[in-house]
Amino acid sequence: MTDAARATGEVSDVPDLPTGPLIALLTGSAFVVILNETIMSVALPDLMREFRVPATTAQWLTTAFLLTMAIVIPISGWLLTRLPLRTVFVVAMGSFTAGTLICATAPVFGALVAGRVVQAVGTALMMPLLITTILNVVAPDRRGRMMGIVSIVISVAPAIGPTISGVVLDQLTWRWMFWLVLPIAMIALVAGAAWVRNVTDPRNSPLDVASVIFSALAFGGLIYGLSTVGEASAGSAPPPVQPWIPLVIGAAAFVVFVRRQLALQSRALLDLRAFATRTFSAAVLLVAVSMMALFGTLILLPIYLQSALGLSTLVTGLMLLPGGLTMGLLAPIVGRLFDRYGPGPLVAPGALIACIALWDMTRFDLGTGKGTVIAAYVLLSVGLAFMFTPLLTSALGSLPHHLYSHGSAIVGTVQQVAGAAGTALFVTVMTRTSADSLSDGRSSLASVAEGVHAALLWGGIISAAAVALALFVPRPKSLLVNDVPAEVTA
Repeated sequence: MTDAARATGEVSDVPDLPTGPLIALLTGSAFVVILNETIMSVALPDLMREFRVPATTAQWLTTAFLLTMAIVIPISGWLLTRLPLRTVFVVAMGSFTAGTLICATAPVFGALVAGRVVQAVGTALMMPLLITTILNVVAPDRRGRMMGIVSIVISVAPAIGPTISGVVLDQLTWRWMFWLVLPIAMIALVAGAAWVRNVTDPRNSPLDVASVIFSALAFGGLIYGLSTVGEASAGSAPPPVQPWIPLVIGAAAFVVFVRRQLALQSRALLDLRAFATRTFSAAVLLVAVSMMALFGTLILLPIYLQSALGLSTLVTGLMLLPGGLTMGLLAPIVGRLFDRYGPGPLVAPGALIACIALWDMTRFDLGTGKGTVIAAYVLLSVGLAFMFTPLLTSALGSLPHHLYSHGSAIVGTVQQVAGAAGTALFVTVMTRTSADSLSDGRSSLASVAEGVHAALLWGGIISAAAVALALFVPRPKSLLVNDVPAEVTA
């Protein structure tokens, strides 16, 4: 244990151990599993042809993945409280490995969807596991650097997923996206089973089954409803149910879920007392806004590049790569700056840069050059890089020790819901504007460009709200009083 950790008393129950290899293994594993969240998007046309399924059916590869994530992530807080770290890692990586094998050998489309569901279970557990471990073994004065690494996983892995998919599909079949990942996952599973040590203090916490049911209905309903909004507005084949039905069910279940968690408190499936910490609440709200902008842009730019500019999937993936690499290169630097200066000098300028980038993207049209698109996306990536690490570190570092696992589960859940909301908003605005433009007699290419412009305009509005919110994220206090943040007890 470091001297700084002893001084704060935050990790007094953590044994002395080399944290570098442990965090490196967990980070590498998390990167691999998160990468799979977006890797299938470019492959959908090939899968539709091979399995002879329509687009509405093929989208279940993404929808089922997101639904599983939304259901499992809230449970991860309880699992990390109840089970040793090694056990959770083996379950997470074992599930992901098994799902990858099922996908690689899937004889029919249904088996491929089932494999994605099994993969998603491991993906949902891995990020809360990584974050909880860092909070337990890393002293507060070094968390910015470590959370910078986490930001690479959260922001870069989804961003380069389409790039890797495009490169693989340009030379090989879609199954190789899983065959190439499988040996990496197996090595991580074996290494983790041998090396991962239990750095948490599991306690016998009963599982509230009713909370699990309401959680699944709430977050599953919201994610499914949001993911089908854009599809329904596109005017293509309708989804199995109208989006408003799961949205209403999800919202009602969410209200019941929240009330039950507040009543259960220490026995809650997801301990919402974390929101009593002002820094946590402010940072999580801004994370939600940022994830809406990121995932909305990630879904919109490939559509614009391929449908409006007529570029191939390979070129599209390569054009998005510099933005992902930019976030990856800046994340450790931003982490070190956070350790020294706190979130104030980083979050507000980052939000402003992201806002400028999104407003600049509203100028995209049929004559926009590739260099302009790349430059705007890189600028957006710079802004988001200056936001993600400080926000995650501020949010989770402000919590008392016993809320670490619940805090990381809350952040993961918010990211999924916000990402789905951003995607739904951008796609809905784009498709409706494009349809109106097409009905007015404009060409299909011009209609797509107008739809993208309208959607990115909403992105600019959202980013402007983020600039205002960024002014209210204080630096977390590392000194705890009786295991309660000083800002709460004051």
